[in-house]
Amino acid sequence: MKAESGKRPPLYRVRQSKIHGRGVFAARRIRKGTRIIEYVGERVTHAEADRRYEDRPADDNHTFLFIVDARTVIDAGVDGNAARFINHSCDPNCETVTEKRRIYIEAIKTIQPGVELSYDYQIQREPGDPPEVDEVFACRCGAPDCRGTMLTGPRPTGKRKAPAKSRGKGKGKAAAKPERHAHGRSARKR
Repeated sequence: MKAESGKRPPLYRVRQSKIHGRGVFAARRIRKGTRIIEYVGERVTHAEADRRYEDRPADDNHTFLFIVDARTVIDAGVDGNAARFINHSCDPNCETVTEKRRIYIEAIKTIQPGVELSYDYQIQREPGDPPEVDEVFACRCGAPDCRGTMLTGPRPTGKRKAPAKSRGKGKGKAAAKPERHAHGRSARKR
C-alpha cells in the first residue's frame, strides 16, 4: 500500500494506549531489526534533570527522560518526538540501542499493524529504595510473564530503612529522584 505521494505510509501512529496514556502503534508491518525512531529531546546534565523534576511527588514516576550516559540525559518533554510515548513492557517488541551517544528504538521481532510498540525500561533498583517502590513503578503491560514492576535487579530481602530525607549526593535533591524518572538505559551499545 503506497501513500498518494508515492511514499510509504508512516511506520507508526500515536494514540491512546491500554498500557498507559498515549502509546505508539505500528501503522504497517515493521520487520525485525528495523530502526524505528530516534529518542530525541533536549540534552541536559543529570543535575539539570534532577532540578527539573525535584518537586515531583515521590509516587510520580512519569517523565520523558532517558539516560544516555554518566553525563547526559535526554528530556523529551522539551523538543521530543513520538518516541517519548513508547511504553514499557516486560515482553517488549523493541529495544533501545545507543550509538554515538544517540538513542534509537529498534524492532526485536516483526510487529504487525495495530500492535503497540514497547521496550523494557530497565529501571534499576537502588539501595535505599522505599518499600513501596515497586508500586510506584508498577507495570501495566499485561504480558503473561509480567514482573509487575518496571524495575529490574534483585528485590531486597528483609526490612529496609526508609530513605533519609537528607539531600542525596549533596546536589540539593531528595534521594532516589533523578534516574527514577528516566526510561532507563539502552539494551545495547554500538
